[in-house]
Amino acid sequence: MQIFILHYYRAIPFIRCLRIYTKNDNKMATVSFYLDTRREKKDGTFPVKLQVRHKGQIMLCTDFCATPETWTGTEYNKNAKNHKTKNVAIRNLINRVEMLLVILDDNQKLRGMSDKALKDYIIKSIKNESTCKTFVSYIDEFVATKSKENTIVLYKATKNKILTYDPTCTFETMTKKWLESFNKWLKDTGIKTNSISIHLRNIRAIFNHAIDNEETELYPFRKFTIEREETRKRSLKPDQLITLRDFNGEEYQKEYQDIFMLMFYLIGINAIDLFNLKQIVDGRIEYKREKTGKLYSIKVEPEAMEIINRYKGKEYLLNILEDNNYNYRKYMTAMNRGLQKLGNFERKGLGGKKIRDVLFTQITSYWARHTWATIAHKIGVSKDVISLALGHEYGCKTTGIYIDYDLEKVDKANRQVLDYINSLK
Repeated sequence: MQIFILHYYRAIPFIRCLRIYTKNDNKMATVSFYLDTRREKKDGTFPVKLQVRHKGQIMLCTDFCATPETWTGTEYNKNAKNHKTKNVAIRNLINRVEMLLVILDDNQKLRGMSDKALKDYIIKSIKNESTCKTFVSYIDEFVATKSKENTIVLYKATKNKILTYDPTCTFETMTKKWLESFNKWLKDTGIKTNSISIHLRNIRAIFNHAIDNEETELYPFRKFTIEREETRKRSLKPDQLITLRDFNGEEYQKEYQDIFMLMFYLIGINAIDLFNLKQIVDGRIEYKREKTGKLYSIKVEPEAMEIINRYKGKEYLLNILEDNNYNYRKYMTAMNRGLQKLGNFERKGLGGKKIRDVLFTQITSYWARHTWATIAHKIGVSKDVISLALGHEYGCKTTGIYIDYDLEKVDKANRQVLDYINSLK
């Protein structure tokens, strides 16, 4: 019975040389990359080939090319365009070839193969792998079943990360180890823990969908934990909210102040839900929240109505998206940036650069929701009513389903919050 021992020699991350020894056999197989400088291409680059040493030397063509200035001998350096992406791709390629050699040796087939036979086998195997259905293709199929714009955007973002990291991955190759490596790679690129968790939860959802549809039985998340960090809920104090409402800033900022206050007056309504409203019926707005699908019914108080009349739209209740090419994300980015610049300023220097004394450096539209809840709690509104107003589960989930959504309680609570703010004038 043959026995093999694997020795991995790592000079740098990503690239290694694989050596396979067999019992009573001094021969070994090695895999490495080779920059073939014998034939320069028209663009001044040279082919990067995969070199396999078996009984002799096998040279395998790849889709990669480099110059001596962008190639270290084992990977692309920082001078190469998209060097991180390319290094991930070449790592995946050498991994696949290494695994083929390991399997052949384990099955006692490697020693008896000629160089030509081994070369043909590797080429055929890689070609067959490339024709297999990739995980990315499953993402496309999964996204096609979704209708919510935000959901589609999130899954496409995950798809783009996978395309960069490992575009040919499949359910079979996405093991617990793969998840750990992908998680580390995302961290190394500077992505925060909670953003990483979104990508990993998206991957998990696709695995669950594939299992439900009998596309796979594999599930790498059984022993893999998705990390999350608790985030501090940001909100304005009552006096800060008054300052934001009444501050006389630059002309373009006034609209952003109004929209923030409108969100507050409507119990922290999310921007996309606000902009999709089309009418007021019997003094109320009714909508299904984009994020959760829950039904909301909110009384439009005079403070909110005043702002709505100021920005009345033709197709929608507000003209915000009508005047901004219906680009919701672009508008919200501009709004958050505008609110974060709110404050007194003076011009200095020859160019007249604005030096700002910023009031709220980190404020976003989401603060409206947290501000309403914080003030409601401050003035004595019960947690149960606050939870009702925000659409949260409260108390025991089992008994919660038997509690009717009491609109009068929520209306009363909102009026109390607005009266309290008005009393601070």
